[in-house]
Amino acid sequence: MSSVEPGLARAFAAMVRRELALAYYNRGDLANPLLFFVIVSSLFPFGVGSDPEQLRHIAPGVIWVAALLATLLGLDNLFKPDFEDGTLEQMALSPHPLTVLVLAKILVHWLVSGIPLIVVAPVIALMLNLDPALLPVLLASLAIGTPTLSLIGAIGVALTAGMRRGGVLLTLLVLPLYVPVLIFGANLLEAASSGLPVAGQFYVLAAIGMLALVLAPVAAAAALRISLE
Repeated sequence: MSSVEPGLARAFAAMVRRELALAYYNRGDLANPLLFFVIVSSLFPFGVGSDPEQLRHIAPGVIWVAALLATLLGLDNLFKPDFEDGTLEQMALSPHPLTVLVLAKILVHWLVSGIPLIVVAPVIALMLNLDPALLPVLLASLAIGTPTLSLIGAIGVALTAGMRRGGVLLTLLVLPLYVPVLIFGANLLEAASSGLPVAGQFYVLAAIGMLALVLAPVAAAAALRISLE
């Protein structure tokens, strides 16, 4: 048992290093979700007007919807390149559990797409006239919610990995599963802006995240095996 665990940890670390190296090599693609997040958030004031009170009211929903769509935009390349070049088959045939390797890929996806969104979010929030006192709440909610979006999205990507044009199907599969995260994430900020307790929303977001952490890698690995058949 003691020899298996270090080997599994090394496999996980090796997969993380590989994915980070690939992300760096294709770093031009990394900017797309971040640019999408910034552009979508910036367009809302042009559409709804520049009234500060109105912007403050819609800011939580705008930030969360933009973050959700930006995460969805970067999901398509999570497994498809590995499926096309045969790497996915090698992963499935390796002595290490596919679930662990999938989790490593999801972790890197969040590191290269979720973290930049969290870093930029305060700037977008201030642009939308959100109270600066709410920025810690915003960052905490995104830190809990964005990994959940990556985990849930991985299931949809795994199911559509073998399809040539699975983007539309991916959206249809994933968006309904994103709705609870969107609801509680946006409601958390709205409650905080009204001076109401937010512990309940945090607990629900954390519970959804823990459930996704446990189930999503297993479901994604099973879906990948089906796609390989």
